[in-house]
Amino acid sequence: MPKNVSWDERGNWRAAGAWGASDSGGTRFDLDRWQARLDTLRKTHHVPGAALAVLSHDTVHELASGVLHTGTGVEATTDSVFQLGSLAKTYTATLIMRLADAGRLDLDAPVRTVLPDFTVADEAASRTITPRRLLSHTSGLTCDFTYDSGRGDDCVERYVDAAKGVALDCPSGSACSYSSLGFNVLGRIVEVLHGTTWDQALKDLLLTPLGLDRTMTLPEEALRFRAAMGHLGEYGKDPEPAPAWDLMPRSAGPYGRVIASAGDVARFARMHLAGGTAPDGTRLLSPAGVAAMQAREIDSPDKWTVHADGWGLGWTLYDWNGVRGFGHDGASIGQYGFLRVVPSAGLALVLLTNGGDARRLYEELFSELLGDLAAVRMPAPFEPPAEPVAVDLAPLTGTYEREGVRITVSERQDGRAHLVYEFVGGMKDFSPPLEMDLVAVTDTVFAGAGSGAYSADWMPVVFATLPDGTPCCYIGMRCAPKVS
Repeated sequence: MPKNVSWDERGNWRAAGAWGASDSGGTRFDLDRWQARLDTLRKTHHVPGAALAVLSHDTVHELASGVLHTGTGVEATTDSVFQLGSLAKTYTATLIMRLADAGRLDLDAPVRTVLPDFTVADEAASRTITPRRLLSHTSGLTCDFTYDSGRGDDCVERYVDAAKGVALDCPSGSACSYSSLGFNVLGRIVEVLHGTTWDQALKDLLLTPLGLDRTMTLPEEALRFRAAMGHLGEYGKDPEPAPAWDLMPRSAGPYGRVIASAGDVARFARMHLAGGTAPDGTRLLSPAGVAAMQAREIDSPDKWTVHADGWGLGWTLYDWNGVRGFGHDGASIGQYGFLRVVPSAGLALVLLTNGGDARRLYEELFSELLGDLAAVRMPAPFEPPAEPVAVDLAPLTGTYEREGVRITVSERQDGRAHLVYEFVGGMKDFSPPLEMDLVAVTDTVFAGAGSGAYSADWMPVVFATLPDGTPCCYIGMRCAPKVS
């Protein structure tokens, strides 16, 4: 397949001429211009390979740059597939909404209506958690419960069963806390209602009707395609191939294991822009279901990690100076993906990368694309102010804990805030403790040194208060209540 191509409104590709390609809205998308920008920014930010898809007025334009693996030199092309990481959550959310549309699931009924044995450490939460709370990250269920339940077709069921003793990050329904465990519970709901594995349900209910033949869930399925290898290394330098292609077990599927080309992700987004219909007119979601997914369920205390202003039902929601958008980010081992959708402009942008300073590439490239194609001004990269902000640290110091993680905030003798982030309990040996000094942005928002490609130069640390008055700390959009 050519290095850059354009897809028409039926999902068929056509080669782009020297002057670019016109979409069905009559607007000319300059493929050569954006190919040059992708090439330049990819090299500048040490990203080995990248694929970009732009859905504009019902036409998908695809571009690729660099290599899939620096060790083999295999070229990245538009038909290459990448790991999507947490972008998988939007696919699971769409499956859930299909079932709700069909009248087979009540989003506001307890999960136990479908999964009678559903149990977490808090019995009250076990009785009252609903699919709506799971979709909007308000269930209180943790994010970082890692459990390999094997390769069998019962892996998602076994994962959910193994989570019975896992403590909540915060009281259910009280706050927003990013949860991967919650999306595996949703995946299990899909399995029970559809009568198959989550992987098969995804094929039956989404991939086949949408013609997404470059989207899959299992590593052996990816072998049919040119698959990107993740790369790791010191920030600001050329990375090296990761020690493994994938570290996630099969049970991670509903929250983190979808593999796809950038074009296929754009065509998935197209269905949401088209009011729930496939290119051939087949209705997959009702207009009401599509709208419900994009309606704000809760504000996000952490508006900087993924530039999220709030959460809908599965979608991250953005407000770009009054222009509404939705999307999601994702990461796996050395691979990073970004999806941004602007309904008012009929625009969707997909960037999939395999390492390097991916966050910077995304910020620069999407800032230009959104500005040019939708008159959208993205927020500036997160960073502390030029002039220091004076903050009373005493109310913030102490220990914060959530499942598998302990965060300790202290005040140095020179008055600077210092943070230690360590894994505990079942995640004790996951990674060495992370230490950083914090720079105040406001009296509750701080910046710490970025930890790599996904958090770029500065990582937000946000302090907030739960409705019951308990102080909490957000890192990576995960809520950790104060315990001492």
